[in-house]
Amino acid sequence: MSKIFNIYGNDAHEMTLKLLQEADAIKLVPQKNFTVALKPNLVVGGDPDNGATTHGGVLSACIEYFRDNGVKNISIIEGSWVGAETMRSMKRAGYDEICKKYHVEFFDLKHDKTQSIQTKIGAIAICQRALNTGLLVNLPVLKGHCQTVMTCALKNLKGCLPDNEKRRFHSLGLTKPIAALGAVMRPKLNIVDSICGDLNFEEGGNPIRTNRMFLGFDPVQIDSYGCNLMGLNLDQVPYIKLAQDYGAGSILINPDDIINLNEPENSRTYPRASGTVANLTRNVNENSACSACYASLVRALSVNPKGRNLKICIGQGWKGKNFDGLGIGNCCSCASKNVKGCPPSAVDIANSF
Repeated sequence: MSKIFNIYGNDAHEMTLKLLQEADAIKLVPQKNFTVALKPNLVVGGDPDNGATTHGGVLSACIEYFRDNGVKNISIIEGSWVGAETMRSMKRAGYDEICKKYHVEFFDLKHDKTQSIQTKIGAIAICQRALNTGLLVNLPVLKGHCQTVMTCALKNLKGCLPDNEKRRFHSLGLTKPIAALGAVMRPKLNIVDSICGDLNFEEGGNPIRTNRMFLGFDPVQIDSYGCNLMGLNLDQVPYIKLAQDYGAGSILINPDDIINLNEPENSRTYPRASGTVANLTRNVNENSACSACYASLVRALSVNPKGRNLKICIGQGWKGKNFDGLGIGNCCSCASKNVKGCPPSAVDIANSF
């Protein structure tokens, strides 16, 4: 069974570096002359703190890690969604400065040659730079999506397609094409930026700060874990199970598959003020909660409206205090009803409502 390495913090560079070191990711590069291509999520132009795109620190840490381990041929590859300019998006995310600092090339896949690959649903045109690299490092953002409910490792691979193929994916309904693409690409290294992914929209706007990142080797397992963190069941994101059926990986996660490198800390860095989040948390009594726990609660309230009228307490300030209502996490164990965990998953919270 594949392992998932989980870390909390707010420094994307340092968190990514620690994940790579603990996972001994260099073992995926048997030859130092391998090419390594970093594939972030740059769906649109914008500040990564808005919840839509991969933080630049994730890229800089990957470059430093692989370069320090003898890999010289490193690049960044991406193609923004149809209608967006990739190079404009990369500059707005600060990637141009990273490329300049580390002397790394950025390739806009919208202008790349393609290769037709046979899949479970027929031929799919895939950009050659993504196909031919020695190691494709998949760097998605865990966030909501207006059509597929969630997007993470598997759907991030859609950026490796030319625009006409992206359009065709939508005409086919996304589920089968995403699963089929994942089965032929199967990225061996996936590092998920879940620091502040958007609650329900791929373009950002309602970022939910979890101060969390995680790394895994199986994109299907990574997406299965992401569903759990967002309070979703796998049936709500059907391309994940289908990807398993197509041979892209496994949805199974055993408790000992998760390796926590540290524990979440108390933080005042909660989701940006927005009408959506304020409405979801109107009955929440927060007292010194950590971001990861608070984000799990927000996501649970988003997927299960039954919880929005409940009296809820959350945070370290509730330790040892009685509360007539629902307590979130181990700190609120004295509440009349409690969801255990540090932090509890959004699924467990949503199921408690």
